[in-house]
Amino acid sequence: MEFKHIKPVELAFTKSLKKMKFSGRALIRRAIAAASSHHYGIFADPFSFFFSNFHSVGHKDRSFSPKPRIDLSCINQLDDAVFLFRQMVRMQPQPSVVEFTKLLQVIFRMKQYSGALKLFDEMRQWGAPIDEYTMTILINCCCLLKRVDVGFAILGCFFKLGHKPDVTTFNTLLKGFFLVGNVAEAEKLFKKILTLKFCEPNDVTILTAIDGLCKAGRVLAAHDLLLLLEKTIYKPNVKAYNAVINGLCKTGMVDNALELKSRMFDKGISPDVVTYSSMIQGLCDFGRWKEVKHLLNEMVNHKIPLDVVTFSILVDAFCKEGNIKEAEDILEIMKQQNISPDIVTYTALIDGYCLHRKMDKAKEVFDSMASKGLKPCIVTYNSLINGYCKNGKVDEAWRLFLEASSKGLKHTTVTYNSMIHGLLSEGRNADGWKLFNDMEARQVHPNLCTHNILLDGLCKTRQIAEAFSFLKTMEDKGLNPDIITYGILINGLCKDGKLEDAKNLLNELPSKGLKPDNHIYAIIIGSLCEEGFVDEAKDLLIKMEGSGCAPNSVTYNNIIQGLLKKKEVYKAMPFLEEMHKKGFLADASTSSMLINHLQGSKKNDVLLEMMKKVVPKI
Repeated sequence: MEFKHIKPVELAFTKSLKKMKFSGRALIRRAIAAASSHHYGIFADPFSFFFSNFHSVGHKDRSFSPKPRIDLSCINQLDDAVFLFRQMVRMQPQPSVVEFTKLLQVIFRMKQYSGALKLFDEMRQWGAPIDEYTMTILINCCCLLKRVDVGFAILGCFFKLGHKPDVTTFNTLLKGFFLVGNVAEAEKLFKKILTLKFCEPNDVTILTAIDGLCKAGRVLAAHDLLLLLEKTIYKPNVKAYNAVINGLCKTGMVDNALELKSRMFDKGISPDVVTYSSMIQGLCDFGRWKEVKHLLNEMVNHKIPLDVVTFSILVDAFCKEGNIKEAEDILEIMKQQNISPDIVTYTALIDGYCLHRKMDKAKEVFDSMASKGLKPCIVTYNSLINGYCKNGKVDEAWRLFLEASSKGLKHTTVTYNSMIHGLLSEGRNADGWKLFNDMEARQVHPNLCTHNILLDGLCKTRQIAEAFSFLKTMEDKGLNPDIITYGILINGLCKDGKLEDAKNLLNELPSKGLKPDNHIYAIIIGSLCEEGFVDEAKDLLIKMEGSGCAPNSVTYNNIIQGLLKKKEVYKAMPFLEEMHKKGFLADASTSSMLINHLQGSKKNDVLLEMMKKVVPKI
């Protein structure tokens, strides 16, 4: 029998390999061919691998020394590595497997993954020594090339040669499955590692599985796995708990994260600064400041010093809340504690200044980064470009847009979105569309936000037919229009006097799997009131509330204005009362209409008292 003399663990592993239903050699050849889309300077035949005949183009201008010195520091490119390898295989005695493995590691660090695989082909032909470390490097190359199947093929070939994979090899394969998004196979492999004892899993194995699940959006599965492992001999460490806590916080499950932190204490595992930073970020996202303060005090009590990441989270949170002074105070505390703000800290501060239209301060911080040894990244540029665009300083934004690329930074989708939006907002539609075409030409992929910005530009210039044509283009590209997309179209139809079409589109939304929000209802209710259809607007308000969508301040102001235009103050009173109960105030137009009505009519104490409640400064 084929597996007669194989140990039980090896038998289980070999059977697992055989279930993969591929030919190792053929699969590897195909993968190498696919990975070699660019010219490989040394090898003439990109399909060769393992036991195939191999032909190469030699370096005719280089002569071989009988015993050249092995100097890895001379390798600057792939050709250098191949040339050194060919010197090594001709040395007598031949260098050890350690030297050949070091050479492969150099190529791996150069991110020449397919080059490393091809060099291994030559190693096989020249009879260069190989071992388990060689195998792990090659499998890692396959995984980073997103060819985990080829990694398993290599594993099978090494296994047949008598090389037993260790835990590092399996960790690499496990990470590879997550990298290509094959979570199901990753889970299967992890289960087999535990049950079939392919190897003794270590902390890296556990962290790879748990972190992989979290990053794949399977946070609850990672949480359950963590609790399951607590009951085994493979106890998760603080890094595994941190991965789950971070995943829970990023998906809004902050309370679950806090519970897990308490569980860590119960299990005798001390949370570290990474644990607390994740939870502080999660709490800040929900504005739960009292609990943030509690965690900061807890860190002090447990003598866990805040690091630059924690401080940056606080700076960002304060800026987003509009508390620039508090953010500046945090920077002062950092300086007092000799913690240097990093690029993330300064970018958050720039964002805050931009949000509050303090563009001079934002630019001052941006310019000061160089003196602190920091180079602004594209995210920093994006923040400032967006700030200038939203503050009507499009020319300044454009100057930064060009400056970023001149400094070797690649524009992202966010960069283009901000710039296109700025140009369209200033009425420079041709420039906006030209930049969109440039974006596609440079293979910076436009997202749904990009298309919504352009759609909004068409609607604001009353190009409704073109807007619906562009909607079709979006759908043909595989983009799924969202509620923002349809809100733009409905607003465009209303502004263009096509109220019936807007109402029809509103009624179609549920069939598209979308639920109208209060913004869309407010648009149509406002248009109905402007056209004098106040009763229909009131009916739509009732429908809106019945669907579980709470009216906002705009909705109430629109209806009240519609009633006041018809001089039906008595009908507006219940809406004014409702608006007051919900904590909304009359806007400038509503306030002006109420004041005008009060001045042009008989004394109305009831209206005056109501106005005191809803009109600012009355």
